[in-house]
Amino acid sequence: MAGLGRSFTFLWSSAALSNLADGVLKVGAPLLAVSMTRSPTEVALVGAAATLPWLLLALPAGAVADRTDRRRVMALANAGRAGGLAAAGALAASGTLNLWLMLLAVLVAGAAEVFADTAAQAVLPMTVPAGRLAAANGRVVGAQTVGNDFVGAPLAGVLVTLLPAAVLGGPALLYGVAALLLLGMRGRFRSTRPPSAGRGAAAMRREIGEALRYLWGHRFLRTLAVSAGLLNAASAAYFGVLVLWLVGDGSRVGLQPSGYGLMMTALAVGAVAGSLVSEPISRRLGEGRTLVLMWTVSALLYLVPVLLPVAWLLYPTAVVWGVVGACANVLVISTRQRLIPAELLGRVNSAYRLIGMGGMPVGAALGGVVADLAGLPVVLLGAAVVSVAAVCLVWRVAPMQISVPLTSDHTVDSTSGSLSAH
Repeated sequence: MAGLGRSFTFLWSSAALSNLADGVLKVGAPLLAVSMTRSPTEVALVGAAATLPWLLLALPAGAVADRTDRRRVMALANAGRAGGLAAAGALAASGTLNLWLMLLAVLVAGAAEVFADTAAQAVLPMTVPAGRLAAANGRVVGAQTVGNDFVGAPLAGVLVTLLPAAVLGGPALLYGVAALLLLGMRGRFRSTRPPSAGRGAAAMRREIGEALRYLWGHRFLRTLAVSAGLLNAASAAYFGVLVLWLVGDGSRVGLQPSGYGLMMTALAVGAVAGSLVSEPISRRLGEGRTLVLMWTVSALLYLVPVLLPVAWLLYPTAVVWGVVGACANVLVISTRQRLIPAELLGRVNSAYRLIGMGGMPVGAALGGVVADLAGLPVVLLGAAVVSVAAVCLVWRVAPMQISVPLTSDHTVDSTSGSLSAH
């Protein structure tokens, strides 16, 4: 892509195809499961199989990304999920696929995704100049949104109807091509300073421990991780029950299901826009100031459907939600890539994401329980309050200008999170 180099172009192309495959699989696998069973618990296992590996493998995946060539990790992970899904697709085509074999294939794909995504975030700073991280991450986030929401999800619905085996076989092909595209990247993609000597479980535990100590000792990154966990918990609780507030005759807004789908499309449109404007906005305001602003706007928008339950107002609200959410995601990823030393990037990133993503299942469960006990408004307003509190945590510690790239002339003060010239 213009100004970002050949290696990034191949990395982005691979990410675009793998995210399209993610979109098809994320929507198509549960639809395929419904054709095999009507048990809500068994259908829910499909979603659990896709996300469970993050809780189990995030930290080891980070250690692997820092020990080996990150491009190779991504290529092998894509090849692994291509093989597993191709086998499941062949069974589906022959009529011998059952729910448990499909769950196994989805679990394998989910495990490979942990390694692929962790290595991808660690390898990206090795492909572009430090000053273009926000631009590069914006293009990756845009590709994720388009692949998952605009193309992958509707394509899955078509495939389930016309050719069910392609729900698994199609992503297998896309993952395979994504693995091949990575071969076009030129250069060395292994950390210049290996984590430590030695092999085996003991050495990996030492390396993971080093990353956890670094994250917890870095005031800004630690606060950012805790805030992300709170924000994700609030978001999962909010959007988990929002449909009950918006959709149906007994809801507060009375939106039709098609209207809710249109609202989600509006959110995706905003997300694509946000991924593109994050760099110019942060360049003008500073990354820290922009991040606090975006998260604050997102938190306050939670109040709109509650205080102003008007159907037409949901669509511009969703667009702005998408813009500020994607913009904040780009800035958070870019900031981590800039502040974390290269030899720790895979491990610290994975520890951060474990804390950040760990809030989602907790929030979803709490949102349902609180809604049953206290009502939907308590959950919706409570999510806004928790989100504002999380933003305040970041605002207290975030340097308002955190866009200075880390070079050999700068180091990170691990206690304050500020940049110190040496």
